[in-house]
Amino acid sequence: MSDTPPLTDPTRIRYYHAHLYYRDAAGLAEARRIAEAAAARFEIRVGRFHERPVGPHPLWSCQLSFAPETFGAFIPWLALNRGSLDVLVHLGTDDDLFDHTQGAMWLGHSHPLDLSQFGDRA
Repeated sequence: MSDTPPLTDPTRIRYYHAHLYYRDAAGLAEARRIAEAAAARFEIRVGRFHERPVGPHPLWSCQLSFAPETFGAFIPWLALNRGSLDVLVHLGTDDDLFDHTQGAMWLGHSHPLDLSQFGDRA
């Protein structure tokens, strides 16, 4: 018997989020431009443009939501067109802590998240 944990079925991923990170009015304008271009090209949902840190996110941000089927086309486009913005991409399962840590990837620079809202496991 092996002590290796079982492999997880990727159908557990219900959605993805890409959080565009920015710090000021110029970054906000860039995020709006990128989100608008992305929404015109892909099936994504553009969330609010926050001008303060919200949730676990340490900077101002906007959330782009999309289906797993969109990942393969959208993320390469975003990687090439994100400009100076850093982007947190994470999967969406029923485990927010896992999604924002083990299920996260970065385009650009990574930033420490405030994981305290995810409970005792953080």
